[in-house]
Amino acid sequence: MKSQLRAVFFDIGGVVITSPLLGVAKYEKEHGLPPAWINLLIVSYGDNGAWQRFERGELGLFAFYDVFSEELSDVVRGNGIYVEYCRKKGIECPVLPGSEVRINGRELFAQMMRNATPDPIITHAIQTLRLTRKYKLIALTNNFSGVVTGPNASPSIAAELKYIGWENGPASEDIVGLFDDFVDSSVVGMRKPEKRFFIHACEKHGLDPTEVIFLDDLVVNLRAAEELGMETIRVPIGNSRQAVEKLGQRLGVDLTLPQPISKL
Repeated sequence: MKSQLRAVFFDIGGVVITSPLLGVAKYEKEHGLPPAWINLLIVSYGDNGAWQRFERGELGLFAFYDVFSEELSDVVRGNGIYVEYCRKKGIECPVLPGSEVRINGRELFAQMMRNATPDPIITHAIQTLRLTRKYKLIALTNNFSGVVTGPNASPSIAAELKYIGWENGPASEDIVGLFDDFVDSSVVGMRKPEKRFFIHACEKHGLDPTEVIFLDDLVVNLRAAEELGMETIRVPIGNSRQAVEKLGQRLGVDLTLPQPISKL
């Protein structure tokens, strides 16, 4: 028998707003890199890579750019990881980068962050759930607010925030205001898929993990939540409607955004 749900946890990037992976894919295409080459390299650094440290608020923005650029320009490491990736997938390996790759971490990050827009299907679902007053609605996000406002923030950061599209911060007030709480990795020093991050959010709100359903776009994060006892729904890029339908069925609430009526 399934537990009585008391809360819905939402990822932000890739669920509530546009996935930063779209920016990565665009950068790869523009620079002649195979699909997923950059993302595989980011993931390969585990908990200690520049991206992971940045999400925990351990690096300031400009220091992050430097380390990020250096890590992603390691062509030997990147190619080795990609060959293994193709072998495991059983696919033919494409032509890989030559002896030198120069990834501009600042340019890449800006491309990941700019033009991030809310998903109207997801935001409608959240607003509808708020009206029921039955569930705590929590954002559980690997984010960067602590980098901008915390002790590692640079005093001359305003112009840089404009460059990367963060004039209103990493998360706008409109997005933050959708939720009862906005649990940001860079503020609390923990990130998904670290289980302690999920536990922190649950304990803060007096929840048992079995009382939570969690929406995310990344399987690794969903798996960590499931191991704690949470129910999960994956939100594939470009198919949030199906995820919202599943959530609505589980909660017994119609969360779907009405389709516009076409005029013939």
